[in-house]
Amino acid sequence: MDSQLKSETITDVKGDTSSRDTSSSHAHHPVAEKGYGAHDQNLDQAYWYVQNSNNAIEATPAELRRLRRKIDWWIVPIMFACYTMQFIDKVSLNYAAVMGLNKELKLKSNEFSNAATWFFIAYLIAEVPNAIILQRVPVAKWLGANVVLWGIATACTAAAHNYATLLTARIFLGIFEAAIAPCLILISGQWYTKSEQAPRFCIWYAGLGVGQIIGGIVSYGFQQVKNPTFSGWKIMFIVLGLVTVIIGFVTFFFLPDTPMEARFLSEPEKVMLLKHVSVNQTGIRNKHYKLSQALEILRDIQLWLMVLLTILISISSGVITTYSATLIRNFGYKPPTAALLNMPSGIVSIASTFIVGFGIRHTSHRWAWLVACCIPGVLGGALMSFATGTKAGQLAGIYLVNSITATLIVIYQWTGSNVGGQTKRVISVALVSGSFSVGNIIGPQTFQAKDAPNFIPAKITVLATQAAAALIAVVLFVYYVWANKRKGATPAVEENIGMPGHDEEHMWEDRTDKQNPTFRYVY
Repeated sequence: MDSQLKSETITDVKGDTSSRDTSSSHAHHPVAEKGYGAHDQNLDQAYWYVQNSNNAIEATPAELRRLRRKIDWWIVPIMFACYTMQFIDKVSLNYAAVMGLNKELKLKSNEFSNAATWFFIAYLIAEVPNAIILQRVPVAKWLGANVVLWGIATACTAAAHNYATLLTARIFLGIFEAAIAPCLILISGQWYTKSEQAPRFCIWYAGLGVGQIIGGIVSYGFQQVKNPTFSGWKIMFIVLGLVTVIIGFVTFFFLPDTPMEARFLSEPEKVMLLKHVSVNQTGIRNKHYKLSQALEILRDIQLWLMVLLTILISISSGVITTYSATLIRNFGYKPPTAALLNMPSGIVSIASTFIVGFGIRHTSHRWAWLVACCIPGVLGGALMSFATGTKAGQLAGIYLVNSITATLIVIYQWTGSNVGGQTKRVISVALVSGSFSVGNIIGPQTFQAKDAPNFIPAKITVLATQAAAALIAVVLFVYYVWANKRKGATPAVEENIGMPGHDEEHMWEDRTDKQNPTFRYVY
């Protein structure tokens, strides 16, 4: 049973039982009236915001439901739009390939694979500055700026006229898209408790499946453009880039950096929300960099297991997202038909994502849902590898493998929920996001020109990596059970609990999951 889910349920029903008397808290912290920016750097800015507020109210379940709906309608659609466009812009190269890009740019041998790979190399390298910047700058503003910039990079791909210019556009796209996953993980953790996060993660992550469907329609539409001087794939890149830039500006100006700065919430609603999410013990914002938290990552086995799990999952996702349209075309279908036949992949992605997200909300057991997604992935890999005599079997394999897309949202939410301490948290989400790119670097490289048109080694790679990922998920489950039992055997800081203001203070201390004896891992 998920112990964190128990505590969140209590919060939903009773409000924040730990915040008793803000006047006594102010007395305990006389500097509170100076503004939360000037206080003890070990405490989150949200703590001082609550202390400075005169709204010492406890939320009823009905009030929390209304507040969640209000936040859902403001925050989630923006995140969904960003994730949808990042996927479409990323895989637009896949659609451009069946629209004649390879022939027009005179790409040779493995140059198309290299262009796909260099996107992820740039993505990986860019996670290093992201891990530093995201603790220093407003997260939503950083996300909005990067969305605008990758939209420009997408539009500029239309100007590619050879391998070098295509490579340049893809590298810049990778640099700017690297911000998407860390930003969305951190933003989601600010607004929802751990059990509430799963369905919200799945909604914005469903942008991947929606992107697959829209991408197929867009590709089919632009293949109908017959212009000898300006190809359909060039127009496609320009249109997609412009749409992305517009979404980027909306994100920059309308997505709040923290709940404390949300103009669409009233003062009592902000305080109500902060008290509600304090049970996460993961904080909202703390700009103080702690080297000890960064070093703790090196010896935290859960993060390295998460990195390995993400790499294994991403090898398969890299194969499917980059080459699915090409594989379908190699079955003998014409390019427009191949684009349309790739659309059911999006339906499978959306269905698996929503089933997993809402399943976690109601039953927890993230590890079991992850394994459940890997099973059809293994079956799909087997069909792709061995059912070479039938188009239907091959197509079914490609569609089934898309169920693995839901596993990444489990990993993202796991990372956001099980890592405490602001410095460790920011670096961890960047590390996991970077490992996603490692898998995607390896995945396309399994497609070698000499293996065309069936690419059997790449298909077997999909099968093997999914089986290994399921095994790692079980290992993580065992580790979390052990870690929670170990924490349960360690006395919590009972001598301080119950002092005026300290219950709230404890919730907002900038301590890592290992340093905090009351922190419990979800699994």
